[in-house]
Amino acid sequence: MDLDEAGSVFTDPTAYADEKRWHTATALLRRESPVHRIESAGFAPFWAVTRHEDVLTISRDAQVWHNAPRTAVSQDPSAPAPPIRSLVQMDAPDHPVYRHISADWFKPAGVRRLSDRIAQLAKRFVDHMADLGGECDFVTDVAAHYPLYVILSLLGLPEDDFPRMLRLTQELFGSDDVDLARNSGDTAALETLLDFFQYFQAVIADRRTTPTDDLGSVIANAAVDGGPIGELEAVGYYVLIATAGHDTTSAAISGGLHALLEHPDQWRRLAADPGLVPTAVDEMIRWVSPVKHFMRTAAEDTTVRGVRIAAGESVLLSYPSANRDEDVFADPGAFDVGRTPNKHVGFGFGAHYCLGTHLARLEGRALYNELVPRLREVELAGPPEYMRTLFVGGPKRLPIRYTIA
Repeated sequence: MDLDEAGSVFTDPTAYADEKRWHTATALLRRESPVHRIESAGFAPFWAVTRHEDVLTISRDAQVWHNAPRTAVSQDPSAPAPPIRSLVQMDAPDHPVYRHISADWFKPAGVRRLSDRIAQLAKRFVDHMADLGGECDFVTDVAAHYPLYVILSLLGLPEDDFPRMLRLTQELFGSDDVDLARNSGDTAALETLLDFFQYFQAVIADRRTTPTDDLGSVIANAAVDGGPIGELEAVGYYVLIATAGHDTTSAAISGGLHALLEHPDQWRRLAADPGLVPTAVDEMIRWVSPVKHFMRTAAEDTTVRGVRIAAGESVLLSYPSANRDEDVFADPGAFDVGRTPNKHVGFGFGAHYCLGTHLARLEGRALYNELVPRLREVELAGPPEYMRTLFVGGPKRLPIRYTIA
């Protein structure tokens, strides 16, 4: 594999579904070209940043490195803006103002209030596994739904709408996957965003007419600079929480179980010592890295690892590559349920550090705290399949056979 072939993994959705190919390519880039120029048909040029240190350095410097106008590799910075505006598209001074709207809900104290509810949901879905008679698809039967129930309940959405939210999320993040995309056209993701927009417009109108005590109402009735939050920003808030708030956790949970099945010694270790669940969940997040990248654009001429980046040029921060950096992680290709310290960047870093970090950890821990003591035997019942994606993803099928108490 040469460097150009290695660089192609960032613009080829099938690459993220082939872990061996992807990690072989990025290991080569980390060694030989850690700031690598990518020019690929159909994509605006960019630099791929693959080392942990450089990802942190760029993420820390919000003055030089801006989120706007390009947040993802597939986005054309010269194209019209998308029909919503979320936190990931904002820079200061807007970003801290809008982030503050929901910050208290996602701080440790706010998340702890949800502990009992999340533990109940974890038991509900492990009980569901037991009801399925010893065989299921862990993604479609458990992992896709459990965090969905948590986050949509937080927003106050009716349970009857949960399947619709799941379908729209899969269409949005799976727009490069023929099994998940709405259609094969170039407008698939845009059509999905417009459906989200129409749905959440109705939520805004309802919560403004009849305020409630859920996060959905807090967002709809938020004040920004002395006036009501804009509709683009409110819808963007809902879409970010409703999609990233469950799909990333689903990917970590299901990809984590797949890792345990591939490393039976680690499963036995975890089963013998369930106290390792917290470190195991963080290792799952490192291992899967559900958010594959974010982009930053240079506000001025600068350098990264001695490579000149001109103002207006974009870099791709590769979180899965940073999370396998040999300079940071001992034996990074090993799945270690007791890994500590674990300085992964699965939640990003800097001003845009994931808002839902504490919630995601709590959900993962609650599910595995319930699952590990009850799961007696488990094995693959068929080949796992991963999403073809360029942005967010993990397993889309994980058939398992098991004995559960």
